[in-house]
Amino acid sequence: MTRALTDSATMLRRQLRHIWRYPALTLTAAGVPVIFLLLFVYVFGGTMGLGIDTTGTDPRTAYANYLAPGIILMTIVSGAQGTAISVATDMTEGIVARFKTMAIARVSVLTGHVLGALIQNLIAIVLVIGVALLVGFRPTASPLQWLAVFGVLTMLGFAVTWLSAALGMVTNDVAAASNLPMPLLILPFLGSGFVPTESMPTALRWFAENQPFTPVIETLRALLTDAPLGDSLTRSIAWSAAIALLGYLWAKKLYNRDPGK
Repeated sequence: MTRALTDSATMLRRQLRHIWRYPALTLTAAGVPVIFLLLFVYVFGGTMGLGIDTTGTDPRTAYANYLAPGIILMTIVSGAQGTAISVATDMTEGIVARFKTMAIARVSVLTGHVLGALIQNLIAIVLVIGVALLVGFRPTASPLQWLAVFGVLTMLGFAVTWLSAALGMVTNDVAAASNLPMPLLILPFLGSGFVPTESMPTALRWFAENQPFTPVIETLRALLTDAPLGDSLTRSIAWSAAIALLGYLWAKKLYNRDPGK
């Protein structure tokens, strides 16, 4: 256990050096959510906000407050592509084969990738929140609620990152690996990230209310606006734990497979 922790810390330092040397990767992870944020607030916000809030609040401000939690979550999904590319690159360029011949804990290589990507995602999330504040997002969360927000984001980010690490090893082609996490970007649209699920047709509404990202978005929205949590936090924890376990076991199996397979 001591060696595994030490080796994981070494691999984490390796990933942090990559983040420091290539800041464009972090900016890219934040770029997609920021584009969607600006597009929906300034192009659709005036109309969408009228249906979100009927109390007389400025429509764009009302929609920015509704939209921000989904955009913040999308930052984690956007970062999943970078994780898949990073893992796939290591797997195809031979460095992992060399690591496997060294006296290091095997789990440390993937752990370094996951923790490094998680830190990168949190940096990107801070950037996205900063832009959201500039375009009208006005959260009412207390410091303790903000701490809970980052706790929920860290929990989901850890889970999605393990899944994306596994996706990065499914294929031996880096370009193909970069495309595998892309379907995850659709889920915030098919949830409560952009419009209330009540406005959707019955079948789509059922899917939206029972997919993994909706309870996380609702938890973030409740914490940021000081609204009742309901059972969304419990469901968020359950989904995050299930995704993390699936991602970890799948990634471990793929990492330990024979090189020829």
